[in-house]
Amino acid sequence: TASSFTFQRRTTSFQTTTMASMTIKKIPALKDNFMYLVVCNETRKAAVVDPVEPDRVLEVVKEDGVQLNQLLTTHHHWDHAGGNEALYQKFRENPAWGELLVYGGNDDRIDRLTNRVGQDDTFEIGKLRVRCLSTPCHTTSHICYYIETDQDRAVFTGDTLFLAGCGRFFEGTPEQMYDALINKLSALPDDTKVYCGHEYSVQNLRFGNTVEPNNADTKALLDKAQEADLEGRRALVPSTIGQEKRTNVFMRVREPSVQAFVGKSTPLETMQALRAAKDKF
Repeated sequence: TASSFTFQRRTTSFQTTTMASMTIKKIPALKDNFMYLVVCNETRKAAVVDPVEPDRVLEVVKEDGVQLNQLLTTHHHWDHAGGNEALYQKFRENPAWGELLVYGGNDDRIDRLTNRVGQDDTFEIGKLRVRCLSTPCHTTSHICYYIETDQDRAVFTGDTLFLAGCGRFFEGTPEQMYDALINKLSALPDDTKVYCGHEYSVQNLRFGNTVEPNNADTKALLDKAQEADLEGRRALVPSTIGQEKRTNVFMRVREPSVQAFVGKSTPLETMQALRAAKDKF
């Protein structure tokens, strides 16, 4: 079973989830972003997801004594990929660290990309197998990274899936977000831990509670989020795919209660109307 603990260092605290096969360290960045350090427990090899503040990441890498050589970019936006160049330069200055491999969708807007990935491409972090999910909509080349072992499952969803929410459709369509959330992410096992790109819990859950006022799961989670301080709200991440299916209205567009709120009768129309309603919420 997974265990979690938090430790304080300087002004930042990091929340760690230790599983049988992997350890995931959640590192807050900027105002409300999350960076993640993913460590294979057996080999101590590590990858970092969206390291917008690379110096913070390198402090943790040094402190934990792990070997970092992989950078996973979910999408090109500066608050996710904006640290790629600086981390690359750090590796150039320290040749003993080896090569930094930078994974991401097929998009020239991602700095220092070495490994362009698409749907169902796979690679390893130590002995952890990563499968790529192509989830265009928020951006055309958005990738989610799914790690599955015999014991553990985790997915890094960037700005496609948030706790109780989803990303804005900046470069895509309702059909694409439906495909991402319903066909791809909902198909993952319910116990898959969901590591998203931002801490937006309260505003997302308030919207969900407005859409489905009779959803007891959403109400309970909203109460928990509203009563928590920033540290407590950050601790709500990771959620799970199962929790998102119960509490995330964007994953519930087939539910009559969600369709009724926007006055639509199909999941796709509901997805479009729901996003428009959230944008104005």
